[in-house]
Amino acid sequence: MMAKDGLMKRWWMRHLIVIALAALGTAMFLYSRTEWSPMHRWNRALGDMSLVLVAMAMALGPISRLSRGFVRILPYRRELGIYAVLLALIHAGVILFGWVQLDLMRLIGFEYHPGLERYVMVQQGFALANLIGVLALLYGAVLAGTSNDFSLRWLGDKVWKFVQQGTYVLWWLSVAHTAYFLFIHFLDFHRSTPDANWFQWPFVALVGTVMVLQIAASLKTWRKARQRGTGTAATV
Repeated sequence: MMAKDGLMKRWWMRHLIVIALAALGTAMFLYSRTEWSPMHRWNRALGDMSLVLVAMAMALGPISRLSRGFVRILPYRRELGIYAVLLALIHAGVILFGWVQLDLMRLIGFEYHPGLERYVMVQQGFALANLIGVLALLYGAVLAGTSNDFSLRWLGDKVWKFVQQGTYVLWWLSVAHTAYFLFIHFLDFHRSTPDANWFQWPFVALVGTVMVLQIAASLKTWRKARQRGTGTAATV
């Protein structure tokens, strides 16, 4: 009974720690852009912090393979993913209510033309980036919804692991969505270009770090497999 209580305490502690991390990170992103309108401040703060949480979840796996001392924090991947999706949901709500004002045609790059009395496409990139974001959100909702012990028991170990491997798809969809708004969206010669978002190069460093960790962990795993294969061949 005591062991079970200890396990539940650790489970709650993981949630509390990640909630505190998400709240602190979001507040820091908000504070860093006081010159922006409230809608865009919240929009970007929530989206950026969601990406940071996904990056942390993606990094824990390769870090634990590179250093076994980090294995004990692997369970945090579940909470990091859950709250990354929750932040992304709020981020999507800010866009729907604040940016496009529930006009779904605007969400996919259309604007109403009074002279033509119909919607016309004006932002192709905006449409593609938002569709990628919607796909990432739907994918993330599936991952977050199955990140629990009940789903593991119901789906079975193999199916559950297959579903959770979709984290890599979620990661790259999120990277593509974020990269568009950091580097491309405001490069429009029809309107004034705002100052560059300070998160551009930290974003590049974040994505690069995750890639380097994954490559390093893969190489270490490959070398170990080669060494085992060589040792087996020598004994034969």
